[in-house]
Amino acid sequence: MNWPQNQRSVLGEPLAVCSISPLTGFTRSGCCETGPEDLGAHTVCIVATDAFLEFSKARGNDLSTPVPQFRFPGLKEGDRWCLCAARWKEAFEAGMAPRVVLRATHESVLEIIDFADLKSHAIDLS
Repeated sequence: MNWPQNQRSVLGEPLAVCSISPLTGFTRSGCCETGPEDLGAHTVCIVATDAFLEFSKARGNDLSTPVPQFRFPGLKEGDRWCLCAARWKEAFEAGMAPRVVLRATHESVLEIIDFADLKSHAIDLS
């Protein structure tokens, strides 16, 4: 995959790393970059909570159980992860959205999620 290296965050800055441990991103680069192959739009950098992980599992997306064949370690509270934008919006509408790292969240999420909603859950604003 030769996606552009100049992808930007929702803040209009160069996209920051979301997580190296666990290694995240659609391409497992550590960043929430995106491109045509990323049909799920894994573009929101979240900080997982137990409540969110339980919510996601109940909705059919078990993020806490390891799946080694897909290089997926299983998440625990406090882990950062590139989450699908639609899943974050679903969690937000249900009052279960995890916190987000705006500097590591891809600008394309703004086509799906209001910036004010992301901002209300941001951990990297002073």
